[in-house]
Amino acid sequence: MKALKFVNVWLFLPIALGTHAMPGKFTPGKITNPVVCNADATQSYAVYVPVRGNSQPLPVIYMFDPHGDGALPLTKYRQLADVYGFILVGSNNSKNGNDWATTGNIWNNLYTDTQKKLKINGNRVYTCGFSGGAKVAGYIALEYSMVKSVIANSAALPDGIGAANYNFGFTGIAGTGDMNMTALAGFCKSLDNTTTRHRMLLFDGKHEWAPATTMQLAFEGLQLEAMQQGLMAKDDQLVARLAAQGRQKINALSNAGRWINAKQYCDIFYSYLNGLASDAAWFKQQANLIAAGKPYQAQQTQQDDLMNKEQQLEAGYMQQFRQGDEAYWAKTVGWLQKQAAANTAEGPMYQRVLAWLSLAF
Repeated sequence: MKALKFVNVWLFLPIALGTHAMPGKFTPGKITNPVVCNADATQSYAVYVPVRGNSQPLPVIYMFDPHGDGALPLTKYRQLADVYGFILVGSNNSKNGNDWATTGNIWNNLYTDTQKKLKINGNRVYTCGFSGGAKVAGYIALEYSMVKSVIANSAALPDGIGAANYNFGFTGIAGTGDMNMTALAGFCKSLDNTTTRHRMLLFDGKHEWAPATTMQLAFEGLQLEAMQQGLMAKDDQLVARLAAQGRQKINALSNAGRWINAKQYCDIFYSYLNGLASDAAWFKQQANLIAAGKPYQAQQTQQDDLMNKEQQLEAGYMQQFRQGDEAYWAKTVGWLQKQAAANTAEGPMYQRVLAWLSLAF
């Protein structure tokens, strides 16, 4: 594990905001940044305590941005933290380029310091990251058993780590135009053959932190997992709302003929509601019915063909790096941009290829 390497990817400029507070003094509803670690003054993090306050131990999500901007994800998801009662902690030191020994040191200081300064429910510790930060979130879950679930936005586990029977849950999130979407979806699919609790969420976007509407479903998944594991009391209102929301979403997708997406949401809501809702079996039955239908199978074949085409295009462009001149690349990129902008089934695939090319360049 210690020799693992991961590919760094890009996004976002730092955002400076929040207040600088004394250790242990956090104003509910406000981001405090930076909070300096007692054991190492070179390390710090941002904290968001939900508006309900921290008089009682609360679940915590440790968040990792690839540029070490701890406040950025807290700013994006603070309203979700208020709704579901999560403390959010964002590392200012974890970033692309760190090796795993450095990452382990950052985590040890971060975890130890927050345990002293916040009231944390030790049974509900989660990690979440974007791109290279998603691999950090996964690495911590692999190495430290206190992590109950991982939200991996735009990347899977560290390179070289495949599917297995993990003791933590795994939620993959990616935009349909994200160059890492295909690999992340493939990893989530490989988890189907394991006992690992998992699901894959997609949004209309590129290589970026997920919108709050998508991350909300991931946060709700943490709540439902905790109910399934007996770590929190069952919230009948939330369960009923999600069951109704799931049926509505799946019916709308089915009526629109979007069979792949409809089955995907069947799988998501069955994973969330199994053991909690009496009608959870409906989602399983719908998934089986959709999968057995010819429209779904035709769309799945088309999607598989697009993924194969995507891999072939990338392999061909990789060869062109050795011989393609400026004129070739100007023409190629222009053509790809035109294809990516088209409202076709292939549009998102070309968006991913463009994103891959930008990174390759």
